[in-house]
Order: sequence, then structure tokens, then C-alpha cells
Amino acid sequence: MNNYLLSAGAFFVLGTSAAFAHITLEAQEAAVGSTYKAVLRVPHGCEGKATTAVRVQIPEGVISVKPMPKAGWTLQVKNGRYEKSYQLHGQEVSSGVKEVNWSGGSLPDEFYDEFVFRGTLAADLPAGQTLYFPVVQECDGAAERWIEIPAAGQDEDALEYPAPGLKLAPKL
Repeated sequence: MNNYLLSAGAFFVLGTSAAFAHITLEAQEAAVGSTYKAVLRVPHGCEGKATTAVRVQIPEGVISVKPMPKAGWTLQVKNGRYEKSYQLHGQEVSSGVKEVNWSGGSLPDEFYDEFVFRGTLAADLPAGQTLYFPVVQECDGAAERWIEIPAAGQDEDALEYPAPGLKLAPKL
């Protein structure tokens, strides 16, 4: 009995540690047409080095993005034109934040932190699909590129550096 519990406990610890090794979104599902608060969870540095920058690419259809400042970090955004125009509160929106970059801070490898922004999921996004937020995590002389997006039919768990994903639910 004790060997069984020990084995089960080891499996749980080892089996779940991989799931927490990637940068992920706290809420991994949201309804199209809603405001979404994205919380990027950074569980570790790069090869034991402290994280010094986190850069996230905003996918098409996520509009009106506003990042949350983080004490001790410099916040920058890159704006650009969307591939098409969207309606937001009765107004046409054709450009906005395409990338968010927090830099200049230091998150030691042995600590965890979160980087936050909010945006609106366009009402015409297709429910059932997944949006991916590619992230580059920079560390002292190293980087982790969480940018892999699964091909059609490919299991996300097979990717070594998966981009955080958000499943789109039907409009409420």
C-alpha cells in the first residue's frame, strides 16, 4: 500500500511539473465578444537564470488591449493596424496594441510571477477555436521562446515550447 501511494505521489509530482513548466494563461477559456483579463503565469527563469523581460504578441481579434504596469519593470507597447476593422461599443477600430513588453525587472528563477493585460475578444471570432499568445521570455544572456502553435490535429502537449492558448467559447 505504501509503495503504491509513494508511486502515485511521485507520478503526480513528476507528471504535473511539466504542465507548470511553461508560461500559461490563468484563464484558458473565454467567450467571444467579452472583455478578457489575461494573466500570463511565469513559473521559472531560463536555465536557472532570472527573467528580465516578458514579451507577448497579441493575436488578431484581441482588441482594445491595456497592459497592467508592474512595479520595477518598464512597460512598452507596439501598436499597429489590425488585419481588418472591428466594432467596439459602436465604433470602428482598425488599430491597436499588437505587442506588450515588460522589461528591466528581475524575476529570479526560484520565484513565480504574473504579467497581466486585458482586451476585448472581437464578437466575430469563431467559437471553438483557440487563440495563441506567443511569448518570448528573456533572461540574463538566455531566452525561452514560448511560440509554438500546434498544427491542425496536433496535440499541444507534444510541443516543447507551446504558446499560451485561449479557447474561444460561444458568446454569452
